[in-house]
Amino acid sequence: MVRKMTVPPMELVDKEGPGTQICAVMEDVGSISIKRALIPEPQEGEVRIKVKWVGICGSDLEVYRGAREPEFITYPTRLGHEVAGVIDKVGENVMGLKEGDHVALRYVWGAFAEYICCTPFAVKVLPKDFPLIEGSLIEVLPPLLHTAERAEISPNKNVLIMGQGVSGLAMTQVINLFSPRNLVVTDLFDEKLELAKKYGATHTYKLPTSETKTMDIMGEDFPEGFDVVIPCLLEGGGMVDAIDAAAQNGRIIMYGCIGTSHKPIDFFKVHKKRLDILSTEPKRDIDNRRFFEEGMRLVSDGLINTKETITHIFPLEEIQEAFELRNTRSGNTVHVMIDCEVKSSVKK
Repeated sequence: MVRKMTVPPMELVDKEGPGTQICAVMEDVGSISIKRALIPEPQEGEVRIKVKWVGICGSDLEVYRGAREPEFITYPTRLGHEVAGVIDKVGENVMGLKEGDHVALRYVWGAFAEYICCTPFAVKVLPKDFPLIEGSLIEVLPPLLHTAERAEISPNKNVLIMGQGVSGLAMTQVINLFSPRNLVVTDLFDEKLELAKKYGATHTYKLPTSETKTMDIMGEDFPEGFDVVIPCLLEGGGMVDAIDAAAQNGRIIMYGCIGTSHKPIDFFKVHKKRLDILSTEPKRDIDNRRFFEEGMRLVSDGLINTKETITHIFPLEEIQEAFELRNTRSGNTVHVMIDCEVKSSVKK
């Protein structure tokens, strides 16, 4: 059975004191508060991470908005999975990993905290000279690389990426390496489209509203639609637009739009167009590890820029304000990072 995302257990306490830390708990839709918890001890086969950076992902934002169904998550909950930090304690029977290793994590949720524990499967060691703040976004690269492979991109195919947020801009950089005939992107904001051009987009289209149909804007330029459509949007309703934008015998790779769709989806249109609709999370653990390694190498070799999209940094204590900013659509807000290294003056 393939491993799934885990939320490391954390015991909340009423008072601060030795052996405690602060963590963020989402009490309800739109409400995040700072709590105290015991600093966890790594069990056998685990390591403890002193968390430094955690990015606010679109999936975190959907939970904040209340846009995910109860089978996905219930409240209260802990969020945060784009993680970079340092191993500060190693449990029994762990080989290879050691105290002081700089690491990025994957498949761990609930990391808006000072410390968390996890298994080696979730850990990717980073070069010591690699900036930790740029390491947290390596977590998103395995599904991006898997998206590109499942899309079967070749130099004669036209590719559409819908949305140029944090993941969309990283996706544009990845897909550019697969050499499509045309790499077309859409977004609501000029600032993000300018970055997309820099990252390899051959055509950019600004949508006037989030409800605008893609083919209403670019139908004259690409009347047959697109061989590959990759939605990098949040709510599931974007799939309706993705289906309309796909060409006959095209492929839709669902990196985004994995939330509930409150719009009717015309499956006869899927049948009539002979479309393939594919998911992006790797189905085998070995593939997760392979893509993790490949993603880190692309970033460390300078082929994927995870630095330029960082627009705001907040301390963990101000995470409510950080989410409020991230939830406000703006061309100047892309990747919002949380600094989880709480200063000693705060702890006292």
